[in-house]
Amino acid sequence: MEAGEGKSKKAGGSRLCCICNQRRPVLKRPKTLQQICRECFYEVFEEEIHHVIVGNRLFKSGERVAIGASGGKDSTVLAYVLSELNRRHNYGLDLFLLSIDEGITGYRDDSLETVKRNEVQYGLPLQIVSYKDLYGWTMDEIVKMIGLKNNCTFCGVFRRQALDRGAALLKLDKLVTGHNADDIAETVLLNILRGDIARLSRCTSITTGEDGPIPRCKPFKYTYEKEIVMYAYFKKLDYFSTECIYSPNAYRGFAREFIKDLERLRPRAILDIIKSGEDFRIATTTKMPEQGTCERCGYISSQKWCKACVLLEGLNRGLPKMGIGRPRGSGNDQKDTKARSTAKSIESKQCGSLDF
Repeated sequence: MEAGEGKSKKAGGSRLCCICNQRRPVLKRPKTLQQICRECFYEVFEEEIHHVIVGNRLFKSGERVAIGASGGKDSTVLAYVLSELNRRHNYGLDLFLLSIDEGITGYRDDSLETVKRNEVQYGLPLQIVSYKDLYGWTMDEIVKMIGLKNNCTFCGVFRRQALDRGAALLKLDKLVTGHNADDIAETVLLNILRGDIARLSRCTSITTGEDGPIPRCKPFKYTYEKEIVMYAYFKKLDYFSTECIYSPNAYRGFAREFIKDLERLRPRAILDIIKSGEDFRIATTTKMPEQGTCERCGYISSQKWCKACVLLEGLNRGLPKMGIGRPRGSGNDQKDTKARSTAKSIESKQCGSLDF
């Protein structure tokens, strides 16, 4: 009887939250596999992000900080949590929402409606910057010209510069993005597969762009995507969940599936890949690109023209593939040859070896 009672208590105890040991668990944390209750999950989730912010000294009191807001789960949870932590721990930040309208009908127009609701829900001023205003093109128009194969290259390059332009309009000190641990692990793998030494050396940094127009911070660097989804679900946050209609065949998607497979086998694999990226060292003999400014638009660039200007020039001249891949053809037209050689010079970045 006594043995049976002890066994019953043990079974009952296993159904309590492993942190507070008072409430029933509602989830198993993907990162630690702990079975915890909803209240403890909120606390550990928020406090881990707070420790990342404080431990890495991401902000200073009085700074103007914008959250790159797409309306998706990552940026919505980031806006909510950062607003809460700013009040709770008295960071002293002036927070804003900064959104980019790429001009994707049926996707971005709908997600921006979510961001506009977030503006009201969180009381954060919103600034929207559009590709059409900045570049004279929407992504719908670009895809119509170039097709679905390389459209993510255009969007990524244009979005990065658009965020900096928006930051300048808001006179920001810092920009924070919702890049999570899964995103960073994917980027480490992609840069290894591409042999992109320059990006590999900085992709795990929690703050980047300190030598550029505006520093960018990633408070979610060690936060798993699954936990972000769980947090948004349990908090009933208002976010847009549809994937970009132009991204199903994106190269990053294959790295993402590989990361998911690794996580299923070993949950710590995501953090281990990030740690590996942090521990990479570039040989001192490696020639790295030197940062300068684009002669055309003044944006930061390691080449004569920045990538955005090269891509935009190709679009405006009816050569949308300029700056993407290796040029083919006879090159009879002298202007086309000159344009392609400009694109080729951008691709001919020096690569080196890695010290482990």
